[in-house]
Amino acid sequence: MKIPKEVKVGGLVYKVETKPFVEVESDRNYQGTCDYSKTEISIMEYISNERKEDVFFHELTHAIFYEAGFEEQDEDMINRIGKVIHQVVKNNDF
Repeated sequence: MKIPKEVKVGGLVYKVETKPFVEVESDRNYQGTCDYSKTEISIMEYISNERKEDVFFHELTHAIFYEAGFEEQDEDMINRIGKVIHQVVKNNDF
């Protein structure tokens, strides 16, 4: 599966890019992040393509929930739903 360069979520376009590292509050121990104010999803470039897909769907799920009005998000729920969305998109021909 090819990860898109941008994705529309709730009427907004989120830019999707890979970076040498992903930093959150001075911590570089992240594989990806979703910046709602910049409408940007970042994914670490030095992980496998399969892992990049998994991280993309995880961060996309954060964007979907945020744009649906859920500013406070449970990370466990995002993990579970992101994995199912990944599987549905990957295993079905839309």
